[in-house]
Amino acid sequence: MKDYAFFIALLFFTNFLFAQSDITICHTSPTQAFAMFASDQKFNGEHAEPEPYLHYSKDGKMIKIKTADGKTANAYLLEAQEDSDDYLFVIHEWWGLNGHIKKMAEKYYRELGNVNVLALDLYDSKVAETREKASEYMGQADEKRVRAIIQGALDYAGNGSKIAAIGWCFGGGWALQAAMMAGNEARGAVIYYGMPEKDLNKIKEKINFPVLGVFARNDNWITPEVVSKFQKDMQTANKELKIHFYEATHAFANPSNPNHDMKAAEDAYQKSLAFLKEVLD
Repeated sequence: MKDYAFFIALLFFTNFLFAQSDITICHTSPTQAFAMFASDQKFNGEHAEPEPYLHYSKDGKMIKIKTADGKTANAYLLEAQEDSDDYLFVIHEWWGLNGHIKKMAEKYYRELGNVNVLALDLYDSKVAETREKASEYMGQADEKRVRAIIQGALDYAGNGSKIAAIGWCFGGGWALQAAMMAGNEARGAVIYYGMPEKDLNKIKEKINFPVLGVFARNDNWITPEVVSKFQKDMQTANKELKIHFYEATHAFANPSNPNHDMKAAEDAYQKSLAFLKEVLD
């Protein structure tokens, strides 16, 4: 009898461990899954360290926005020349809101016309200049805090606004999440090799806008298989998705990447610009 009781207890404990493991795996958000790459040395080595660059602009300015957790956050704002409810949220790579991202935000601002461009700082003023720091900051990014910052940006834009989002790498996944958080105000999202949403139910319920995905065929992290699953889920949910693959590696179009694939990056930029002009029209 004692042996039987011990066996039942052992079986219960084993099942509990497996259940806990399943919870961890099944309920890891796409942004958390991407943040786990921070501990991968190969992933870190894929990112060339950015060249020093300070962005100067007569139109752009740093502002403070109130966040949903009662704090404040930083953002780089380029205001539309005339009153406009159109907003493009720009979300940085794992380096943080550096000069390269501000420069790219202004590039879209110039091309899109009368659109407010808001580049969010999800690292609360921390900007990495080395892979080690970028890895540290991305790994430390707290999902609740990041969502509070995004919600603060949505509140800043206000009800009735039209919002699109774009981001690269770490920011690619968050661009999709930001659009999902925008609800009825969402008009579109551009993901540059970020982790797509994995939960089919969330795709069905929260992605009610077109999505453009820019990916690299030789990406060892956001692999073609990861993208294929997202494509199938979006098709199952009857959602609008355009995917463009490039014969390149991860981070090929990152604004901070001095070794980016210029031809592929320019083609992807033109496609993203056309997409944003369409959804924010």
